[in-house]
Amino acid sequence: MSDATNDAVDGSVYDVVVVGAGAAGLNAALVLARARRRVAVVDAGEPRNAPAAHVRGFLSRDGMSPAALLEVGRAEVGGYGVGLIDGRVDHIDPGFFVRLDRGLVLKARRVLVATGLRDELPEIPGVRERWGKDLLHCPYCHGYEVRDEPIGVLGTHPGAVHHALLLRQWSDDEIFFPHTLDLTADERERLTARGVHIADGVIKWLVVEDDRLRGVELAEGRVVPRSAVFVFPRMVPRDALLTGLGCEKDENGWVTTDASGRTSVFGVWAAGNVTDPRAQVITAAGMGSAAAFAINHDMVDEEVARAVEPRRTPGTASSSARVGFPAG
Repeated sequence: MSDATNDAVDGSVYDVVVVGAGAAGLNAALVLARARRRVAVVDAGEPRNAPAAHVRGFLSRDGMSPAALLEVGRAEVGGYGVGLIDGRVDHIDPGFFVRLDRGLVLKARRVLVATGLRDELPEIPGVRERWGKDLLHCPYCHGYEVRDEPIGVLGTHPGAVHHALLLRQWSDDEIFFPHTLDLTADERERLTARGVHIADGVIKWLVVEDDRLRGVELAEGRVVPRSAVFVFPRMVPRDALLTGLGCEKDENGWVTTDASGRTSVFGVWAAGNVTDPRAQVITAAGMGSAAAFAINHDMVDEEVARAVEPRRTPGTASSSARVGFPAG
């Protein structure tokens, strides 16, 4: 993206500045632009799903690469006159002055934050190198592609047991590696009953040969052959902008919104993985659309209220004209 496509960085006011050009941000920009709103989208170029080869579960886009999906999306919103700006937003000042890292300042009436989240991976050799290849996370995104293969689940997160129970439906050959996770008797019983084998022991590293995962090696030296391994990362929202604006959070540390993405702060919406770690690409796109609807309605309400106000103020020209007195 380039600010060369942006025709309103001269101090004029945007209706909406969208921060983040993933599925949520771009879909919101598309809907708002079609509502004839002046929109700018700022993006730092760090999509969460960049390591993945394909987008899955998105009707009509299943199998498309994440990069291709975003390229098509940028072209679509650009065709409606949306300003596309490369850069990172440092902070947003009161009054919605959106300040970028290279000095540019955008003024907006409303702000939509769609900055996503980051995945914090366990410090096990090989994990980061295989991430998005044969070290996977989402069963609904990647499970079908490794169906019936020998798969593993790393016990590096409290949610890993549930992850393993879920993944069992994609393969009969599944092994759970507790690693340093202290399994309860109930968890062991549930895993065993579900047909998930358990390989106790601390994980040393992932065994990779010829750029392919071959297995998981335990500290004792035993290698357990696997062709794909799943991990439940710690998902951290990129919500510094929302936090800086004072948006409220829930007990789990995620910014709270209503169904449309409206936060607790006037004029601020959020959509996508920045508020919902479970949102897939298609879900995030829908969240962006819902936010766009709500933002546009909110601005319409504001515009109508401003238009009505002078008519209801005694002594104004419009008030006098309304009751039949000369405007002068």
